[in-house]
Amino acid sequence: MSKRERWNALLELLATEGRLEVEETAVALDVSAATIRRDLDELAEQQMLVRTRGGALAHGVSYELPLRYKSSRHASEKQRIAAAAVELVGEGDVVGLNGGTTTTEVARALALRAGGGRREASDATDVTAPVFTVVTNALNIAGELAVRPQIKLVVTGGVARPQTYELVGPLTAGVLDEVVLDVAVLGVDGIDPRLGVMTRQEDEASISRLFAERAQRVVVVADSSKMGKRAFARICGLDAVDVVVTDAEAPADAVARLEDVGIKVLRV
Repeated sequence: MSKRERWNALLELLATEGRLEVEETAVALDVSAATIRRDLDELAEQQMLVRTRGGALAHGVSYELPLRYKSSRHASEKQRIAAAAVELVGEGDVVGLNGGTTTTEVARALALRAGGGRREASDATDVTAPVFTVVTNALNIAGELAVRPQIKLVVTGGVARPQTYELVGPLTAGVLDEVVLDVAVLGVDGIDPRLGVMTRQEDEASISRLFAERAQRVVVVADSSKMGKRAFARICGLDAVDVVVTDAEAPADAVARLEDVGIKVLRV
């Protein structure tokens, strides 16, 4: 197990348990106690956890795994989900993307599709007319798409959240209030058949809600670990969602509940 894989595993365990003991964690990860101690010391230096005698504690009551450590979780599933979601986007569409690891994969899939399907513009001076317009509040997505001439990129203003690279707040809302989207592709932390789609942070939820409200169609991209789960902040009800794209491991009962309320579910 590489160092990054260990750190991912440690932070996931911490997110679930709230605290770690060195000896128990060493057994769980099949490494030495000395290795776990070094890892916890380094993570504490990065303010990812609170070091204690014999272990570590999560910061605060609610622990959120930062985006850079979430990127390797369910990676192949997220790539399949992204490829399927991009097939739902028409050429010339204005696409809204909130932040998250799955929407980051959607952005990459859009870039690949745009790069392979560049159209000729009617104006001979502009041979790289955009294939898509992307509106996003995610700094990492913006960074990847800014160098793609086939994609017109609109980035909201706002205050950056370091855990997810998302811009939030009234400046973000001000931009979204002035645009109209063909489709919003939303990454979420939970999909509940009664409460709808949710995320961990209320400021991110309010911005994702605006994405949904400004879009003609709403596509939720979520791997099977999010199905039937709840999170702190509600984005919107299921009545606002048109399509859910998930992976083949999504529980059949959760899929059936979504289909019962008229949502198209794609399992890939």
